[in-house]
Amino acid sequence: MGGKRAMATVLADDESAPLPDTRVTVVPMAWRGAMLPASPRDVPEEVAVALTYNGSTQAVMMATPADLEDFAVGFSLTERIVQSVDDIESLEILSLDGGIEARMWIADQCSRKLSKRRRMMAGPTGCGLCGIESLGEALPVVPVVASDARFSPDQLMTALAALTESQALHRATRAVHAAGFWQPGSGMVTAREDLGRHNAMDKLVGALARNGVAASNGIAVITSRVSVEIVQKAATLGVPVLMAVSAPTSLALRTAQQAGITIIAIARTDGFEIFTRPDRVCGMG
Repeated sequence: MGGKRAMATVLADDESAPLPDTRVTVVPMAWRGAMLPASPRDVPEEVAVALTYNGSTQAVMMATPADLEDFAVGFSLTERIVQSVDDIESLEILSLDGGIEARMWIADQCSRKLSKRRRMMAGPTGCGLCGIESLGEALPVVPVVASDARFSPDQLMTALAALTESQALHRATRAVHAAGFWQPGSGMVTAREDLGRHNAMDKLVGALARNGVAASNGIAVITSRVSVEIVQKAATLGVPVLMAVSAPTSLALRTAQQAGITIIAIARTDGFEIFTRPDRVCGMG
């Protein structure tokens, strides 16, 4: 993914207002068999984030307004708009009326490829997913994760507990997902939160890419189910083990098998289940 940090500037001039807080406090009425005294509750903020490339909008996502530079870079990588962080020449985050814009300028070869993809979106044929031409492109061949890393059950449980400890926004709101990357000897290197599970994973991918962190010797931990899109993002990240608190889909498992990714799911404080590549978990006896 490259080790060069993409340029990122949060504008603070007349063109851009301050970014909104990640949460707001409301005072709902409560009934639990009887009316209870009103008390404040934090709820997560949700904003529209437009991702633009070389002056044109590619997507508008509803997201939590935090770590948006990471989100923009991760989205660009996992959506195959760029091949590496080096292809992003500049990145600005602007808070505008009605939402936030992640404004990127990308390398010419990436821009030409993206323009072709946009033209396909207007055509009468195709599957209708993101301007791609075929169902084969909707489910592309994922990168194979080359890693001989192995982890003990204790390490896996430590990674799971570390993600829980990293979820500050979820503790306040009980309404957001998280994705984190854990390494032996380093602990929870990075964790990101968002209303959307895909957004949280993109933020994690972007954070690691922007800081040149190789994922081949660690564990990605997520607070959601394992869908095929999450596995595709994990393959882009190059992480050998993907651990989740919920269950996987069958397509996610087939894709993980192709990518050589170990899927550990239904992870709880008392254990987990291994669905693919159990050879990466040692000391099970």
